[in-house]
Amino acid sequence: MLHYGILPHAHRLWDWFFQRLETVVVDEVHGYRGVFGSHVSLVMRRLQRIAERFDAGGDSSESNGRRGDNATAGGPEWVCCSATIGNPVEHAAAVTGQPEPSFVLVDEDASASGPRHWLLWNPPEYDGDGWGSGRRKSNHVETKQLFVDLVERGLQTVVFAGSRQTAERYASDSADELRKRGEHDLADGVGAYQAALTDDRRRELEQGLQSGDLRGVWSTSALELGVDVGGLDAVLLDGYPGTRMRAFQQAGRAGRGTDPALVALVGGEDQLDQYVLRNPDALFETGAEQAVTNPENEQLLPGHVHAAACENWLSPDDDRHFGETFPDVVSGLESAGKLDRRQTDQGMRWLGNGSPHHEMNLRTVDDGEVKLVAKGDVIAKLSVEDALRDAHPGAIYHHQGRRYEVTDLDLNAGVAELDRTWADYFTRVLHDKTITVEADLAERRLPTREDVPVRFASVTMRKQITGYERRDGSSGEVLGQRSLDLPETTLETKALYHTVPSDLEREIRQGAYGAESGSESGDGVQSGDAVTDGGDAGDDGDFPGAIHAAEHAMISMFPFEYLCDRGDIGGLSTPRHPHTGEPTIFIYDGYPGGIGLTRAGYHDIGPLMDTTLSMLTACDCADGCPACVQSPHCGNANDPLDKHGAIHLLDGLLNR
Repeated sequence: MLHYGILPHAHRLWDWFFQRLETVVVDEVHGYRGVFGSHVSLVMRRLQRIAERFDAGGDSSESNGRRGDNATAGGPEWVCCSATIGNPVEHAAAVTGQPEPSFVLVDEDASASGPRHWLLWNPPEYDGDGWGSGRRKSNHVETKQLFVDLVERGLQTVVFAGSRQTAERYASDSADELRKRGEHDLADGVGAYQAALTDDRRRELEQGLQSGDLRGVWSTSALELGVDVGGLDAVLLDGYPGTRMRAFQQAGRAGRGTDPALVALVGGEDQLDQYVLRNPDALFETGAEQAVTNPENEQLLPGHVHAAACENWLSPDDDRHFGETFPDVVSGLESAGKLDRRQTDQGMRWLGNGSPHHEMNLRTVDDGEVKLVAKGDVIAKLSVEDALRDAHPGAIYHHQGRRYEVTDLDLNAGVAELDRTWADYFTRVLHDKTITVEADLAERRLPTREDVPVRFASVTMRKQITGYERRDGSSGEVLGQRSLDLPETTLETKALYHTVPSDLEREIRQGAYGAESGSESGDGVQSGDAVTDGGDAGDDGDFPGAIHAAEHAMISMFPFEYLCDRGDIGGLSTPRHPHTGEPTIFIYDGYPGGIGLTRAGYHDIGPLMDTTLSMLTACDCADGCPACVQSPHCGNANDPLDKHGAIHLLDGLLNR
C-alpha cells in the first residue's frame, strides 16, 4: 500500500495525511528480513523522506518530552513490535533507517500463561539399515499418529507443517485414520489451514477453532501469528520450524490462560532437527537468532532511488537515507535516462520519470516467472530459477495432492506443460557450479588461526543444471539419471570464504585423522557444491570429501544463528581456487546482491564453526548421513563426502 498507493501520490492525494503523521508502527518487524525485508527497509527510507518533506511529527523540541530522542525535526516517531529475536534494536534500526540510539527496548513479558510441557520426539531409525545409519522414519507419519491419538483423547490440537502439500495430505490421512477407529464425528472435525484457501474458508476454520467445533487442524505457518484461535490443548511441530523464534511462536498457540498445554516437536532427519533433539539446551537456553536485512543491496537500490525521485526530488544529502553508494546509483540512473538533473537555488536536484513503482515486485529480485499449465489451466507460477530446478522436462511436480510430470519447458514463452502422472518416484536435479571473486570487500583472520584469512566478497556464481535423478518415493534409492540441456544461470551476490591451511590439507590427504578413506572422484570435476580432484597418488584421505562435507555442515547450521531458511544460502568447495591458489570453501547468499546473511556470518565465523563441529561430533552415524553432512540440495548427489575429514578440518581450524 505504501509502495504502490501512498508514496507515489503523496503530494497530490496524501498531503493531508503526512502533515498530520506523528507515529509509524511497524508490526512483526522480525518478518522483514531477506529479500522482502531489504525491499521494505528501502520503502521505509522513502517514507521517512516524504515525512520530512511535510515536516511530519513537527519539531521534537515541542513535544514536551513525549518523543525524546526517538524523533528528529520533520520526522515521525517509530515504534516496532517483534517476536523475540537476538538483535531487536539493531534490526529495527536497519528496517526503518532510524539510528539505533533512538530506540528503547521493551522486553518484559507480563502475559498470563500456564505450564507448557515440551516433548521432543525423535522418530526411530529404519530397522533395515541398522542403528547408526542416520535414516529415520518419516516425521510426518509420526506426527500424524500423535495427532490422531491426541484428538481421540479429546484434546484440541494444531499441527504446524512445513508446506501446504504436507498440511493438506496429512489432514486427509488423519481424518481417514480416525474413521478407521470409528471416530466419525471427530474425523469431520479435522481440517487443513493454509494461505491459499479462500477468505471465507479461512474464517470458517478460525471460527471452528474458537468455538471448539474443529477438533484438530494441520496448518502451515499461516496460523502462527495474527489469528485468534482461542487456546489449544496441544501443538505439534512437524519438524523443527527452522528457528528457535518460530518454534516458540508456534508453541505459544497452545494454552488457555493459565491452563496447562502440551507442545511436541517431532524431528526430521536433517542436521538442524537432529542437532536440536540431541542438544535440547540449544533450544531452551540459547539466545534467539539474529534477523538480517540488507538495505544496501545494489540490485534493489536503483529501483527504490528511482521511485524516490518520482515521489520527491533527490538532493545530494539523500545519501543519509540510501547509503554511501547513493552518488553512483544516481549517476547510473541519470545515464540510463531515468533521472533528469536540474540546478536550483538550493543546489543540484534530480527528478524521476517513468513508473518505477509498478516495475518492482517487493517480494523478489527477479520478476521473471514461468507458468505451470496442466490441460490448459495455470496451476502455479514459479520464478525462472525455481522452474529450472522444479519444472524441467521430466520433473515430478506435486500440487494440491496431485502428481504431475513436466513434459516441456519453454523459457522464451514462460510456460511449462504438465501432465497428470501416478509415478511412484520423485526427481532431484544435478548441477555444476563455479564461483568467480569479483572484489574482496573485507578481510579478517580466523580468531583461532591467525594464518587463515576469512574474506567477505562480491562474487558471481554460475550454475549449469546437467541432469536429474529419479529416486524411489519410499526408500529414496536412486533409480536412474537423465541428462538435461538447460541454459546456464548466473548470480551476482555476496559470499564469505576462507582457505584451508597446508598442514590440515596434508593431514587429511594422508588420512592422519584415523578415518577410513572416502570415496574417490575424477580430476577437475566441477560438482554442484564442490570442485573435486583425486588428490596425489598414494593419498589415503579424501580431502575433497572433507571440505565438501564441512561446507554442507556449516551451511546447514546457518539457520541456527540467523533467521533464514536452508535454501537462502549456498556453497562451493574446491581443492584449488584460481583466486586464492589454495583449497577454499565459499558460502554465498542465494539472492542477487546478497541479503546480509554471509556478511553476518563473516563476522561470526568462529561461533558458526564451533556450532557446526558440535553438530558433527554429536551425530553417531558411521560415515555421514542426512543428520550431519548430506544435503538434499547438493547438485553432485552428495559425493564425495568425508564426515571424519570434516571433523578433523573444523577441529584444526578451531585450534582444539
